[in-house]
Amino acid sequence: MMNNSRFTILVIAALLVLLSVLAFLQYRWLGQISDGERERLQRNLQSDTQRFADDFNREMQNAYFNFQIDADAWRKKDWSEFNERHKFWSEKTAYPNLIKDFYFVELESQSVSRFNRENKAFEAVQWTENLNKLKPKFMIKESFQPVAEEIPALLMPIHEMEKSFERIIVRTPVTEDIKASPVETLKKYGVLIIELDETVIKNQVLPELVKKYFSENESANYKLAVSNKENQLIFQTGNLTATDANARLFELSPDNFIFFANREMLPAVQGERRKTMVFSKTETQKSESNPAQNSNRRVEMKVTTNEKPRVRVFERNQPDENAAWTLNIQHTAGSLEQFIANTRNKNLAISFGILSLLAMSVVLIFLSAQRARRFAQKQVDFVSAVSHEFRTPLAVIYSAGENLTDGVVSNRQQIERYGNLIKREGKKLSSMVEQILEFAGARSGKRKYDFRRVDVGAVVENALAECQPLLQEKGFMVETDVAENLPRILADENALGQAIQNLIANSVKYSNGNAWLKLTATNGDDKIKITVEDKGIGIAPKDLKHIFKPFYRSKAVIDEQIHGNGLGLSLVRQTVEAHGGKIAVESQIGKGSRFTIDLSLNIEH
Repeated sequence: MMNNSRFTILVIAALLVLLSVLAFLQYRWLGQISDGERERLQRNLQSDTQRFADDFNREMQNAYFNFQIDADAWRKKDWSEFNERHKFWSEKTAYPNLIKDFYFVELESQSVSRFNRENKAFEAVQWTENLNKLKPKFMIKESFQPVAEEIPALLMPIHEMEKSFERIIVRTPVTEDIKASPVETLKKYGVLIIELDETVIKNQVLPELVKKYFSENESANYKLAVSNKENQLIFQTGNLTATDANARLFELSPDNFIFFANREMLPAVQGERRKTMVFSKTETQKSESNPAQNSNRRVEMKVTTNEKPRVRVFERNQPDENAAWTLNIQHTAGSLEQFIANTRNKNLAISFGILSLLAMSVVLIFLSAQRARRFAQKQVDFVSAVSHEFRTPLAVIYSAGENLTDGVVSNRQQIERYGNLIKREGKKLSSMVEQILEFAGARSGKRKYDFRRVDVGAVVENALAECQPLLQEKGFMVETDVAENLPRILADENALGQAIQNLIANSVKYSNGNAWLKLTATNGDDKIKITVEDKGIGIAPKDLKHIFKPFYRSKAVIDEQIHGNGLGLSLVRQTVEAHGGKIAVESQIGKGSRFTIDLSLNIEH
């Protein structure tokens, strides 16, 4: 038995160690998975954010670069090419209402004209409040920006070629010649102002891009905001406190732009001019006086056989300087890092919860097995004890009956004594059988109580009377203190009386030669207290919490070889609890014990 117990403990310990190792490995694996998931989500988020910005910027670039027209058309007021481009853009764009108005400002005369969509021509108008706000942006060369976010509007410079002469000094040791060489330079002729409809941007362009990139997958857990250079909100789907990814809006860099006008528009607009050669190059212009003004220009030159060369110049700025708005993305958990941490913690909690349940199951199975083993041992001990208890009265009855049968006892007094002996042992035997049956009925839940209104004082006195022969045989001195006129309560008279008899019998059994007992029944605080007190061997503190358990017998009782089956106090507690009451015990080793039944059921005065 000891070897089996040790083996079981070792197996349980090994399983717990294995579960601990699995928990550690699970912690590491989830950490690695979280790192990989973080990188994947970050890449996807940045990719979606950039694609969002690219789509937005492409729409703005289409509206910007599509209307590049030579200065000659503006000078001659030939609007045919502009109308063709406007028609082409309106048919190709997904937002034909994006452009609110077109204005053209001729810089030399500072005259303003507005595009009339009905007449399909630019007509002279007065300077408006919005145009006056934009005036410094295109009149001052150093402050020029292609995007005016406060309107919002796109500013497109219109250039023309200007001829001038450059003096070249040729020095020799003898002479010095001055020659004039013709030079063609770029001159800003005017500015095309493309006023955008901010309502269309806020209510159509941005919401559709949000739906496209941040609504149909895991990105639905993100919120975004668009702000200008002054950090004023233009559009938002939630309040942002941090940024997980960002991108620039209103970037008009030609390097990132697909010129649909060059692919489809030019052949349609220029008609027969298909032999036009188109190429582009990048030139660097240096300013000796102010190096900070050095800039790159992308020059697109068209060379034809029947026209003089014309040059278009796209002003090029750095992306950070060019972008007017900023798109910021934040995870709804507070940040992408916080979302990953929360997910990891949730997975760890689930994993550790499962492993903890497994560990608890192993421990509970072990404890249950141990409990079952102890209970089985108690049952074996109970059977042994009951067999021993049955043997004694049966032996006495058998011996007395044999003597009577064999004629050993002849006079009446001896026969009467033998009869009383048989009667007493038979009663003891019957009491043990009833106790076992009562316990079996209580454990199976089949025991029924007959609750009626009873007199508690009468129940106590009847119980004492039933135990009187036992008390007289052991020479007990009994003190009673039963209050008069105790109220009638709802109880099973036989069951309650049997519980009191069990307490009295235990006091006699464990008296250890101190034959004294006190029985008390009092009424107070709407409760009836029935107390059985003795001066017997007492109960050790460590045994007090176990004495009401079935089959339990303390080590001291076993060592003293006091016979019993460990069912008496268990049956007493079951009976008292069935009456809605409680039983308590106070005891000291060598000084005795006091058992108190506390009843508080429907008292009738």
